Amino acid sequence: SPAPAPAPRAFPGQPAQIGHGPRDRPRVALTFHGQGDPALARTLLTTAERHGARVTVLAVGTWLDAHPEMARRILDGGHDLGNHTQRHLSVNDMPEAEARAEITGCADRLKRLTGSIGTWFRPSRAVTASPLVARLARAAGYPHVLSYDVDSLDYTSPGAAAVTRTVLAGVRPGSVVSLHFGYPGTATALPALLDELDRRGLHAVTTTELLS
Repeated sequence: SPAPAPAPRAFPGQPAQIGHGPRDRPRVALTFHGQGDPALARTLLTTAERHGARVTVLAVGTWLDAHPEMARRILDGGHDLGNHTQRHLSVNDMPEAEARAEITGCADRLKRLTGSIGTWFRPSRAVTASPLVARLARAAGYPHVLSYDVDSLDYTSPGAAAVTRTVLAGVRPGSVVSLHFGYPGTATALPALLDELDRRGLHAVTTTELLS
């Protein structure tokens, strides 16, 4: 059977909520919210791999319930896999018990599928976690909350060219970019986006590698 997936780790010197990595190294992290059509997800992963890129996928628990094979597919491609809550609701607005269940529900599914709760937690429907949600995530085993400093706005379905333009306007060394599975425009945008990152000398790596 496959080896258990990596566990979360603390990165000394990094804040509790990480919005970007070191600005002095030519690396960026493309991070994907994991839901939607698994065929599109596979296309995005394969595109990244063909470019020699690795990404981070924050999976929604209900998506893992529907497509459990995707957890292993992500890990087998050399990508980071993390927790984006169980149902992708507004976790910062929930009472404590419900918010905890959203975090641990997805963590339990990841653990069952991969042997690990995943390497990252990102709150659903929020750029950053509320103090309560950050505390609950720590208690669940995630030392950091993974935020981002570049929002692709791909979930507004603006078209592939607009997704590429938005990311390239904001990205710089150390950036963590928010993208989504499930949107055809994102899959179409990725080859051009990776080509342009290459042209700028920026290498797309996992968030773990970005911070290591």
